[in-house]
Amino acid sequence: MKTANLILFFLLYLVGLTKAQDSIQNKRLKPLILGSSVIYTGSLIALNELWYADFERQSFHFFNDNNEWKQIDKVGHFYSAFHLSHLGYRGLKWAGVGEDKALFWGTMVSAFVLTPIEIFDGFSAEYGASSGDLVANCTGALLFFGQKKVWNDIRIHPKFSFQRSGYAHLRPEILGANLSEELLKDYNAQTYWLSFDLSKFNSYLPKWLNLALGYSADGMIYANDSQNKENSYNPVRKYYLALDLDFNEYKGKSKWINTLIDLINVIKLPAPTLELSSNKFRLHSFYY
Repeated sequence: MKTANLILFFLLYLVGLTKAQDSIQNKRLKPLILGSSVIYTGSLIALNELWYADFERQSFHFFNDNNEWKQIDKVGHFYSAFHLSHLGYRGLKWAGVGEDKALFWGTMVSAFVLTPIEIFDGFSAEYGASSGDLVANCTGALLFFGQKKVWNDIRIHPKFSFQRSGYAHLRPEILGANLSEELLKDYNAQTYWLSFDLSKFNSYLPKWLNLALGYSADGMIYANDSQNKENSYNPVRKYYLALDLDFNEYKGKSKWINTLIDLINVIKLPAPTLELSSNKFRLHSFYY
């Protein structure tokens, strides 16, 4: 996608969000929209030059990667879309936008942020747009939107945890050459969770106690199972049931502490965990 198209896309984005303002006269809204639009437009232009410029361009096309990496990448899209929607909603609420419009346009932020990346992929001969990524993006956004609509609250929190897998050095160009790259690229090292706020389903339970369901995979040096098995690797899915801590109920007047709590609540903290993999159970005193 050319730079002019990117700018046009974000002008439309800006116009759309500005319509959400209606009669609200708030000094925070326009700087929020302009600042976030300019920053992200610049980020996409940089991404286009740094990541895609070396690859041949071709007509827009899809590539079916739904069977790759045990779908860990798709769960990552789901996680990102949820939190981008949540962030967009909170930003618009801070700027003075009404509840319904903040919820709608905030949820749409994940589409504005993530869809252009799929468009980049679709025009690249090296990649291709992924229908699975688009579905995962929509599902993550809808989990946020649906909870706010039904409960006017978030009771189910997508979370993330990471521990180095030891596989990255085998294919550093794919799985990461250092810790920061592994954090994004090594799907063996990532675990994704849905943390359920139990006290909001049953008021007799402690407010700090959550129950989390987790998913990860291991043994993935290559994207496809067939490639892994040809090279004597045995990729497996792993499922988890774990205790979790939730600090949302303990927010106070300090913005810094509240921000820290928000950051902590997107990460799964270490806790006793039951793992199921290869039809065998394993108990971890602490897993992260």
